[in-house]
Amino acid sequence: MDTLTTKFGSQIKNAMTLTKVSTVVTDQNVYQQGQDEIIPTLDYMVETLALPGSGVDGMENLEDLFAKAESGKSCLLLLEHYSNLDLSIFHYLVRRAGGHGEDIAKALIAIAGIKLNENNVVAAFASAYTRIVICPSRSLQVLDAEKDRAEIIRLNSINRAALKILNAEKVKGKIILVFPSGTRYRPWDPSTKKGVREIDSYLRIFDYMCCVALNGEVLKVQQTDMMNDIVCNDIMRLTAGPVHSCVEFRDKARAAAEANGIEDKKQAAVDAIMDELESLHIAAEEKRKLLLQ
Repeated sequence: MDTLTTKFGSQIKNAMTLTKVSTVVTDQNVYQQGQDEIIPTLDYMVETLALPGSGVDGMENLEDLFAKAESGKSCLLLLEHYSNLDLSIFHYLVRRAGGHGEDIAKALIAIAGIKLNENNVVAAFASAYTRIVICPSRSLQVLDAEKDRAEIIRLNSINRAALKILNAEKVKGKIILVFPSGTRYRPWDPSTKKGVREIDSYLRIFDYMCCVALNGEVLKVQQTDMMNDIVCNDIMRLTAGPVHSCVEFRDKARAAAEANGIEDKKQAAVDAIMDELESLHIAAEEKRKLLLQ
């Protein structure tokens, strides 16, 4: 198997040449418009790796979410996270699914962690798509209140600016895409598949949500540098679950937590999201295996 560098070295260099993203994030540039000229490069990478049989199940649910966004409702897309190509895979397959696929892809705004901008290669990938940059809470938690005071102030300022833009954009026909695990799943670390507690805050301020499972593996994460991730061919399937009212989904999860004596109701709501993603993933994998035969 080839590494990402050996397989797509020229494409990566091309994306890095085209990207205009700044590696320095401030409260003035947290909203970063996608660069359409980079998308063909990433499309080529996905098209090269995704085998026949790749596609989207539950497209009608994405159409439903898009219709609600078009009507002015705030809509949240919660996607499983396995590799740095996940957003490219979603974007590519949805655009080729027909219907309003192209419009759905154009409506996406991804929530991106600040580290995406600090890595030139990852930033080149991410800059193809419109995103709002945030500093995840786990990055703030490791800082020292005294020694890192200036950095804490800077990062909190970034998050305030990001929230202001998020609240403005979410009702303009946009779909906000979030990876609820907050990081790529690493098989050697089961905790990376646990949902991040702060996702509960998104449920609280959005109208509707849709979970999307991602099955197949074209970029296998390695314990070393990202550029050593292994690329391979596979059938890639997206599975969009039903659209839920965020209020109803959250209230149901909190009620279940209370009934079971669980004190952390915020984490319980996020755990319910991860449970739905896992159920979608398991069911989709059974179908995908038939395509591989």
